Amino acid sequence: MRLDKLLGQAGYGSRNQVKKLIRSRQVYVDGVLAEQDNLNVDASLQTITVSGKELEHAPEVYYLMNKPSGVVSARKDKEHQTVIDLIRPEDQREGLYPVGRLDRDTEGLVLITNNGPLGFAMLHPRYHVAKIYYVEVNDVLGPDAPAFFESGVVFEDGTICKPAQLEILSSASDKSCAQITISEGKFHQVKKMFLAYGVKVTYLKRISFGDFVLDEKLPRGSYRPLTEEEKSILKRYLN
Repeated sequence: MRLDKLLGQAGYGSRNQVKKLIRSRQVYVDGVLAEQDNLNVDASLQTITVSGKELEHAPEVYYLMNKPSGVVSARKDKEHQTVIDLIRPEDQREGLYPVGRLDRDTEGLVLITNNGPLGFAMLHPRYHVAKIYYVEVNDVLGPDAPAFFESGVVFEDGTICKPAQLEILSSASDKSCAQITISEGKFHQVKKMFLAYGVKVTYLKRISFGDFVLDEKLPRGSYRPLTEEEKSILKRYLN
Protein backbone atom coordinates (compact mmCIF):
# COMPACT_ATOMS: atom_id res chain seq x y z
CA MET A 1 0.00 0.00 0.00
CA ARG A 2 1.17 3.55 -0.70
CA LEU A 3 2.60 5.23 2.38
CA ASP A 4 0.35 8.29 2.10
CA LYS A 5 -2.76 6.10 1.78
CA LEU A 6 -1.70 3.98 4.75
CA LEU A 7 -1.18 7.03 6.97
CA GLY A 8 -4.49 8.47 5.84
CA GLN A 9 -6.29 5.25 6.80
CA ALA A 10 -4.48 5.29 10.14
CA GLY A 11 -6.01 8.67 10.97
CA TYR A 12 -3.15 11.07 10.25
CA GLY A 13 -5.36 13.47 8.32
CA SER A 14 -6.20 14.37 4.76
CA ARG A 15 -3.98 13.53 1.82
CA ASN A 16 -2.39 16.98 1.93
CA GLN A 17 -1.85 16.74 5.68
CA VAL A 18 -0.20 13.36 5.27
CA LYS A 19 2.10 14.69 2.53
CA LYS A 20 3.16 17.56 4.79
CA LEU A 21 3.80 15.08 7.60
CA ILE A 22 6.07 12.97 5.39
CA ARG A 23 7.90 16.01 4.04
CA SER A 24 8.48 17.28 7.57
CA ARG A 25 10.79 14.26 8.03
CA GLN A 26 8.74 12.63 10.78
CA VAL A 27 8.06 9.28 9.08
CA TYR A 28 10.50 6.37 9.05
CA VAL A 29 10.25 2.91 7.47
CA ASP A 30 12.50 0.26 9.04
CA GLY A 31 14.60 3.07 10.51
CA VAL A 32 15.08 4.84 7.17
CA LEU A 33 13.62 8.30 6.56
CA ALA A 34 10.65 8.15 4.17
CA GLU A 35 11.13 10.76 1.47
CA GLN A 36 8.42 9.74 -1.01
CA ASP A 37 4.65 9.93 -0.54
CA ASN A 38 4.02 7.03 -2.92
CA LEU A 39 6.48 4.61 -1.30
CA ASN A 40 5.03 1.08 -1.31
CA VAL A 41 4.97 -0.19 2.26
CA ASP A 42 3.40 -2.90 4.40
CA ALA A 43 2.96 -2.51 8.14
CA SER A 44 2.98 -6.29 8.55
CA LEU A 45 6.43 -6.57 6.97
CA GLN A 46 8.03 -3.30 8.04
CA THR A 47 8.26 -1.10 11.12
CA ILE A 48 6.73 2.29 10.36
CA THR A 49 7.13 5.10 12.87
CA VAL A 50 5.48 8.53 12.88
CA SER A 51 7.00 11.15 15.19
CA GLY A 52 8.77 8.33 17.02
CA LYS A 53 5.61 6.24 17.56
CA GLU A 54 5.16 2.89 15.84
CA LEU A 55 2.19 2.76 13.51
CA GLU A 56 -0.62 0.36 14.36
CA HIS A 57 -2.47 -0.88 11.31
CA ALA A 58 -4.35 -3.97 10.22
CA PRO A 59 -1.73 -5.92 8.24
CA GLU A 60 -2.12 -7.10 4.69
CA VAL A 61 -2.45 -10.85 4.20
CA TYR A 62 -0.46 -13.23 2.02
CA TYR A 63 -1.47 -16.77 1.12
CA LEU A 64 0.26 -19.49 -0.88
CA MET A 65 -2.25 -21.72 -2.67
CA ASN A 66 -1.99 -25.00 -4.54
CA LYS A 67 -4.49 -24.22 -7.29
CA PRO A 68 -6.39 -27.20 -8.67
CA SER A 69 -7.38 -27.66 -12.29
CA GLY A 70 -10.74 -26.17 -13.20
CA VAL A 71 -10.38 -23.10 -10.98
CA VAL A 72 -9.91 -19.63 -12.46
CA SER A 73 -7.11 -17.29 -11.34
CA ALA A 74 -9.40 -14.30 -10.91
CA ARG A 75 -11.36 -12.45 -8.26
CA LYS A 76 -14.73 -13.17 -9.86
CA ASP A 77 -16.06 -15.30 -12.68
CA LYS A 78 -19.65 -15.86 -13.78
CA GLU A 79 -19.12 -19.45 -14.92
CA HIS A 80 -16.29 -20.99 -12.90
CA GLN A 81 -15.03 -21.21 -9.33
CA THR A 82 -12.16 -18.81 -8.62
CA VAL A 83 -9.14 -19.01 -6.35
CA ILE A 84 -10.79 -16.37 -4.13
CA ASP A 85 -13.82 -18.65 -3.75
CA LEU A 86 -11.47 -21.22 -2.18
CA ILE A 87 -10.53 -18.83 0.64
CA ARG A 88 -12.43 -19.57 3.84
CA PRO A 89 -14.82 -16.83 5.07
CA GLU A 90 -12.68 -16.11 8.14
CA ASP A 91 -9.62 -15.54 5.92
CA GLN A 92 -11.34 -13.29 3.40
CA ARG A 93 -10.19 -9.67 3.17
CA GLU A 94 -11.36 -6.83 0.98
CA GLY A 95 -9.25 -6.59 -2.17
CA LEU A 96 -7.89 -10.15 -2.21
CA TYR A 97 -6.60 -11.15 -5.64
CA PRO A 98 -4.14 -13.61 -7.22
CA VAL A 99 -0.67 -12.36 -8.20
CA GLY A 100 -0.44 -13.30 -11.85
CA ARG A 101 -2.54 -15.89 -13.61
CA LEU A 102 -2.61 -19.60 -14.29
CA ASP A 103 -4.77 -21.13 -17.00
CA ARG A 104 -7.94 -22.75 -15.69
CA ASP A 105 -6.57 -26.25 -16.42
CA THR A 106 -3.12 -25.49 -14.96
CA GLU A 107 -2.35 -26.47 -11.36
CA GLY A 108 0.14 -25.25 -8.81
CA LEU A 109 1.48 -22.29 -6.95
CA VAL A 110 -0.51 -19.07 -6.75
CA LEU A 111 0.19 -16.19 -4.37
CA ILE A 112 -2.88 -14.36 -3.09
CA THR A 113 -2.82 -11.00 -1.30
CA ASN A 114 -4.75 -7.78 -0.73
CA ASN A 115 -1.59 -5.70 -1.24
CA GLY A 116 -2.22 -4.49 -4.79
CA PRO A 117 0.98 -2.48 -5.40
CA LEU A 118 3.19 -5.32 -4.18
CA GLY A 119 1.55 -7.82 -6.51
CA PHE A 120 2.00 -5.42 -9.41
CA ALA A 121 5.67 -4.95 -8.52
CA MET A 122 6.31 -8.71 -8.46
CA LEU A 123 5.08 -8.94 -12.05
CA HIS A 124 7.11 -5.98 -13.28
CA PRO A 125 9.71 -6.92 -15.94
CA ARG A 126 12.51 -5.23 -14.00
CA TYR A 127 12.47 -8.04 -11.43
CA HIS A 128 12.60 -10.87 -14.01
CA VAL A 129 10.86 -13.22 -11.58
CA ALA A 130 11.58 -16.79 -12.67
CA LYS A 131 8.70 -19.25 -12.79
CA ILE A 132 9.27 -23.00 -12.94
CA TYR A 133 6.69 -25.42 -14.32
CA TYR A 134 6.44 -29.19 -14.38
CA VAL A 135 5.21 -30.24 -17.83
CA GLU A 136 3.94 -33.42 -19.46
CA VAL A 137 3.61 -33.61 -23.25
CA ASN A 138 2.24 -36.18 -25.67
CA ASP A 139 5.38 -36.98 -27.66
CA VAL A 140 9.17 -37.18 -27.63
CA LEU A 141 11.33 -34.34 -26.33
CA GLY A 142 14.52 -34.84 -28.27
CA PRO A 143 18.11 -33.87 -27.42
CA ASP A 144 17.60 -30.68 -29.40
CA ALA A 145 14.75 -29.45 -27.19
CA PRO A 146 16.82 -27.58 -24.53
CA ALA A 147 18.65 -25.59 -27.21
CA PHE A 148 15.35 -24.86 -28.97
CA PHE A 149 13.90 -23.26 -25.84
CA GLU A 150 17.17 -21.55 -24.90
CA SER A 151 17.29 -19.78 -28.27
CA GLY A 152 13.99 -17.97 -27.65
CA VAL A 153 10.87 -19.55 -29.10
CA VAL A 154 9.06 -17.65 -31.86
CA PHE A 155 5.28 -18.04 -32.20
CA GLU A 156 3.45 -18.11 -35.54
CA ASP A 157 2.29 -14.51 -35.04
CA GLY A 158 5.91 -13.36 -34.72
CA THR A 159 5.95 -13.06 -30.92
CA ILE A 160 9.44 -13.78 -29.58
CA CYS A 161 9.83 -15.32 -26.14
CA LYS A 162 12.81 -14.73 -23.92
CA PRO A 163 15.21 -17.69 -23.57
CA ALA A 164 13.85 -20.47 -21.35
CA GLN A 165 15.63 -23.31 -19.60
CA LEU A 166 14.32 -26.80 -20.26
CA GLU A 167 15.29 -29.87 -18.24
CA ILE A 168 14.07 -33.15 -19.71
CA LEU A 169 13.06 -35.61 -16.99
CA SER A 170 11.92 -38.44 -19.27
CA SER A 171 11.17 -38.87 -22.95
CA ALA A 172 9.03 -41.39 -24.82
CA SER A 173 6.80 -41.50 -27.89
CA ASP A 174 3.58 -41.36 -25.85
CA LYS A 175 4.64 -39.14 -22.95
CA SER A 176 7.58 -36.94 -21.99
CA CYS A 177 8.14 -35.03 -18.76
CA ALA A 178 10.18 -31.89 -18.18
CA GLN A 179 10.70 -28.78 -16.10
CA ILE A 180 10.80 -25.40 -17.79
CA THR A 181 11.90 -22.06 -16.33
CA ILE A 182 10.61 -18.82 -17.84
CA SER A 183 10.92 -15.18 -16.75
CA GLU A 184 7.86 -13.69 -18.41
CA GLY A 185 4.17 -14.49 -18.58
CA LYS A 186 2.68 -14.22 -22.04
CA PHE A 187 -0.82 -15.60 -22.64
CA HIS A 188 -0.69 -19.43 -22.73
CA GLN A 189 3.07 -19.05 -23.10
CA VAL A 190 4.27 -22.47 -21.94
CA LYS A 191 1.69 -24.33 -24.00
CA LYS A 192 2.48 -22.30 -27.11
CA MET A 193 6.23 -22.81 -26.66
CA PHE A 194 5.84 -26.58 -26.68
CA LEU A 195 3.45 -26.40 -29.65
CA ALA A 196 6.15 -24.48 -31.50
CA TYR A 197 8.49 -27.39 -30.82
CA GLY A 198 5.87 -29.82 -32.14
CA VAL A 199 4.34 -31.40 -29.03
CA LYS A 200 1.19 -30.73 -27.01
CA VAL A 201 1.08 -30.07 -23.27
CA THR A 202 -1.19 -32.57 -21.52
CA TYR A 203 -0.46 -31.52 -17.93
CA LEU A 204 0.99 -28.32 -16.49
CA LYS A 205 1.84 -27.37 -12.91
CA ARG A 206 3.67 -24.32 -11.57
CA ILE A 207 6.06 -25.38 -8.85
CA SER A 208 7.82 -22.10 -8.08
CA PHE A 209 7.40 -18.36 -8.46
CA GLY A 210 10.62 -16.51 -7.74
CA ASP A 211 11.86 -17.72 -4.35
CA PHE A 212 8.45 -19.12 -3.43
CA VAL A 213 8.23 -22.90 -3.83
CA LEU A 214 5.07 -24.99 -3.83
CA ASP A 215 4.63 -26.94 -0.62
CA GLU A 216 4.04 -30.48 -1.88
CA LYS A 217 2.32 -31.32 1.42
CA LEU A 218 -0.32 -28.73 0.59
CA PRO A 219 -3.32 -30.55 -0.97
CA ARG A 220 -4.83 -29.29 -4.22
CA GLY A 221 -7.28 -26.52 -3.48
CA SER A 222 -5.71 -25.70 -0.12
CA TYR A 223 -3.71 -22.68 0.96
CA ARG A 224 -1.71 -21.40 3.91
CA PRO A 225 -0.37 -18.05 5.15
CA LEU A 226 3.20 -17.26 4.18
CA THR A 227 5.80 -18.06 6.81
CA GLU A 228 7.82 -15.24 8.38
CA GLU A 229 10.79 -16.28 6.24
CA GLU A 230 8.66 -16.10 3.11
CA LYS A 231 7.30 -12.70 4.12
CA SER A 232 10.84 -11.38 4.36
CA ILE A 233 11.28 -12.22 0.67
CA LEU A 234 8.50 -9.78 -0.17
CA LYS A 235 10.45 -6.79 1.13
CA ARG A 236 12.60 -6.65 -2.00
CA TYR A 237 9.48 -5.77 -4.01
CA LEU A 238 8.34 -2.89 -1.80
CA ASN A 239 10.64 -0.20 -3.18
